[in-house]
Amino acid sequence: MRQIVLDTETTGLEPTQGHRVIEIGCVEIIDRRLTGNHYHQYLQPDREIDEGAIEVHGISNEFLQDKPRFTDVVDDFMDFVRGAELVIHNAPFDVGFLNHELQLAQWPGGSIESNCTVLDTLALARKMHPGQKNNLDALCKRYEVNNAHRELHGALLDAEILADVYLLMTGGQTALSLGGQEDELGQMTDTNHIRRLPGNRPPLKVLQASEVELAAHEAALQAIGDACGGVALWKED
Repeated sequence: MRQIVLDTETTGLEPTQGHRVIEIGCVEIIDRRLTGNHYHQYLQPDREIDEGAIEVHGISNEFLQDKPRFTDVVDDFMDFVRGAELVIHNAPFDVGFLNHELQLAQWPGGSIESNCTVLDTLALARKMHPGQKNNLDALCKRYEVNNAHRELHGALLDAEILADVYLLMTGGQTALSLGGQEDELGQMTDTNHIRRLPGNRPPLKVLQASEVELAAHEAALQAIGDACGGVALWKED
């Protein structure tokens, strides 16, 4: 199973108001294994960035002046994500912007949804943790993912953090090796992502109940049975 954890940064909040994508960050997961393969691109939006957006991601108009436009990279980007499940936090926002870019570019291959499936981790988190904060910072705290280096939003950085959070939310990632060593596919793994218990732990010690404990247990069962009219379904005849 191939999944792409994706995030974008934009010039503002609404594509219907002419706002554009200025950064795309993607991290690849195959069979719940971080492969180290990623896609990252800054984009020239041909418009000014809102001051409020700059305060969030720190990307300036000057920085983007020499960057390619979406039309220049659309084929490479869609080749990278095509056929994968996109894992996105607040997916309607990012998918809406990307579909807007595809329309402006007159890309003939259809929408994001016609090329990929989409999983919204915000919707997933709200089901798992109703009534709680479920933004990315809150999930990092809940799942003990280190995001101390996240002073500003960034598409690739946020995609990397979300990949760790998603894997922990959905049962952890047991395929990564420790110590930055090569895994069985010969790929280097990142020890800052998922913590695992060491594989060389001694076997657990099994403690047997004493005669006193067994007698107390039997007396408790008898008392419960008496309270139920002398019928205890868990006791043998």
